[in-house]
Amino acid sequence: MADEFDVIVIGGGPAGENVVDRAVRGGLTAAIIEERLAGGECSYWACVPSKALLRPIDLAGEVRRVPGLSLGPIDVAAVLARRDEAVGNYDDSGQARWIESVPAELIRGHGRLDGPRRVRVTTPEGERVLTAHHAVVLATGSVPALPPVPGLAEANPWTSHEVTAAKEIPERLAVVGGGVVACEMAQAMHGLGAQTTVLVRGDGLLGRMEPFAGEMLADSFAEAGIDVRTRIGVVGVERPEPGGKVTLHLSDGLPLEADELLIATGRRVATHDLGLDTVGLPTDAPVEVDDSLRATGIADGWLYAVGDVNGRVLLTHMGKYQARVCGDVIAARARGDELPGMRDLAGGYGAPQVVFTDPQICAVGRTERAARDDGFNVRVVDYDMGAVAGAYLMGDGYRGKARAVVDEDRKVLLGVTFAGPGAAELLHGATIAVTAEVPLDRLWHAVPSFPTVSEVWLRLLETYGL
Repeated sequence: MADEFDVIVIGGGPAGENVVDRAVRGGLTAAIIEERLAGGECSYWACVPSKALLRPIDLAGEVRRVPGLSLGPIDVAAVLARRDEAVGNYDDSGQARWIESVPAELIRGHGRLDGPRRVRVTTPEGERVLTAHHAVVLATGSVPALPPVPGLAEANPWTSHEVTAAKEIPERLAVVGGGVVACEMAQAMHGLGAQTTVLVRGDGLLGRMEPFAGEMLADSFAEAGIDVRTRIGVVGVERPEPGGKVTLHLSDGLPLEADELLIATGRRVATHDLGLDTVGLPTDAPVEVDDSLRATGIADGWLYAVGDVNGRVLLTHMGKYQARVCGDVIAARARGDELPGMRDLAGGYGAPQVVFTDPQICAVGRTERAARDDGFNVRVVDYDMGAVAGAYLMGDGYRGKARAVVDEDRKVLLGVTFAGPGAAELLHGATIAVTAEVPLDRLWHAVPSFPTVSEVWLRLLETYGL
């Protein structure tokens, strides 16, 4: 007979875990299926290890800016060992115990849909067929996407998975891409000893953020010795010997040789071999959902999708938010109740994002360009974060910039961007102000502490005219 649960979740990353937690809190039984490590991509090959690798680089920058402190060479072996510790040495037993404590059943294997409310799991012991009384939730995330460059796949390039798990630092690293993963890992690997070249097809780094953010980061890269080349593409890749040197043929006609190649040009939703065709959904596209995370176009509404796989916002913290909503909604519907689902956070622009480089880049809401494209009556307010007393005390040569994008008709913030050392800790205040649409004349009464960098909030409002 088939195993039966109220809720079955395919994907044991942060989003899947949060669905299970909330569903069980709501009185339901649950199973979660994971074919690799419980805790998922973020815990072992993305967010956690990348930040463990970046922290020494960030701290080294802090030390260099403070007179009276000396900085010795970075102990690469110690950094890699701490990265391994941060990911539990790639042992998920602790995470498995947490799932069991929820309580939920962790099933190790590959899960795929097998018709309505059915999931077929291929495990090391054989196949299991599971049936869901109330819901099946897809939480399979996304995977790195390789561009169709001749010879690239055969060259076995690094993606975010391999670079965050690197056992050795290459002598020369070529990075293709100008987004978050490319920037963070270029700085981490360079700080740990790799001679690094970054190749960007567009005009600069972090193209989806305010232009000044990418420009400040490019200046920091140049000072550190990272070679950033813009408006350049890769037209071919050669690696004659497995594990040997790799040669990139570039659109400017010049070859580039490296010891390793990191491709960080984007991600695609992980819908391959998920059985979507058995329920009438396309197999090569995000799973479209409504604001309750219920998949559209499915009879009886039993299928849900959370996190990257639905294509809405590919950020771990937003996937976890969706998952909490989803688990609560499923439990409520099982009781015969209804919950409102996700809130329209700042018109869909409420997802905060941090780039953990030096300087840190963080933003929430619309950029100036996006706000104008959406038809808002916009005023932009900029302030030099280095002019704040708290920034001076952080160290000599502190450079940073803050930008507030204001809706002049409603006098609320549409977006905020900070670029500067330690700026990430300023972001949650901006997230609250943007998503809650706090009026500026009320925000002016939220007094920042002196002497902190957060006093930039007061300076932005004063520059605006309050």
